[in-house]
Amino acid sequence: MPVAHPSFLPLLLLLPLLPLLAPPSVHSTLPPPPYLSPATFAADYDDMLGNFRIFVYDAARRTFKFKSEAESLFLASLLGSPFVTENPSEAHLFFVPFDGGLSERSVARVVRDLRADHPYWNRTLGADHFYASCDGIGFGSDRNLLELKKNAVQLSCFPASGGRFVPHKDVALPPAAVAPAGDGGPRAPPPNGTAEHLAYARLGAIKDPGLTDRLAGDRDFLIESEPSDRATIERRLAASEFCLFDLGGDVSWIGDAMRFGCVPVVITDRSIQDLPLIDVLRWQEMAVFVGSAGGAEAVKRALTGLTRERLERMRESCVAASRHFAWNRPPQPLDAFHMVVYQLWLRRHTIRYARRDFS
Repeated sequence: MPVAHPSFLPLLLLLPLLPLLAPPSVHSTLPPPPYLSPATFAADYDDMLGNFRIFVYDAARRTFKFKSEAESLFLASLLGSPFVTENPSEAHLFFVPFDGGLSERSVARVVRDLRADHPYWNRTLGADHFYASCDGIGFGSDRNLLELKKNAVQLSCFPASGGRFVPHKDVALPPAAVAPAGDGGPRAPPPNGTAEHLAYARLGAIKDPGLTDRLAGDRDFLIESEPSDRATIERRLAASEFCLFDLGGDVSWIGDAMRFGCVPVVITDRSIQDLPLIDVLRWQEMAVFVGSAGGAEAVKRALTGLTRERLERMRESCVAASRHFAWNRPPQPLDAFHMVVYQLWLRRHTIRYARRDFS
């Protein structure tokens, strides 16, 4: 039987019922839960907590050199979690850890050794395995590398490198920002009409200097270099309705922005299929996506075109979802680590390829 988490399961199970429990007069004012399917998420998350098991190859080594803080936090959290089993026969998935700086030839050698030393890879040709690679693995001619890329789940950094992320199979890690001051919990957005700025951005978040200059010349936008202290950062986020992120710039603070009700504005000219938690959250209810071709005018037009009611719903959804972007030490229920594991849980049903001999 699944083991329910004592503190959070009742709240999760009530999420889809909130509109039914509220008086009729407030039905229209309640923001929708930020989940694609609240009822499914509540049931699946509880099932995951009680049943999911992961076997980690070379777990005794414990330390690996990764390129991102999110990768390091994930491995540290995983090794200390109840999801890890020492019995591979009860594992749903197998984690293949390797240093982030390895060449693709060396990565292929890792897979080759797994194939030779253990029976598990060949059962599915790697379809019940996963690995972490911030930059992603490319498609190579080596059989071992090809199977890893096509079949195993890749944990990537967001945004993923072009052509190295397979939508609906791979998972984007929530960015790991500097740990927030205080308890790190969600913050309620300021009351209507109290924001000082329409939008806020850090210089490193927008790659196009022309766009930065034009936005900086508009008094509705606050564009500045990195504030020197945490308190100033939090004041900026809380005092802004929107926070600007260029998909090619610094997106590490997107979770912080959401925590303070600062709606992310993602500037990009490509479709985005690698959003963190894309299997779980209604991103269209929490973020604005706008192309760069129209310049500063198009960005401002997209923001001012939202109704006040729509904006406030988005801000509340951001705050509600922000707990899922927090990398805690130790991990806490529903945080970034648990949400990555949840997405792996959704991928545990794999195609069992028939055994066959390779030359």
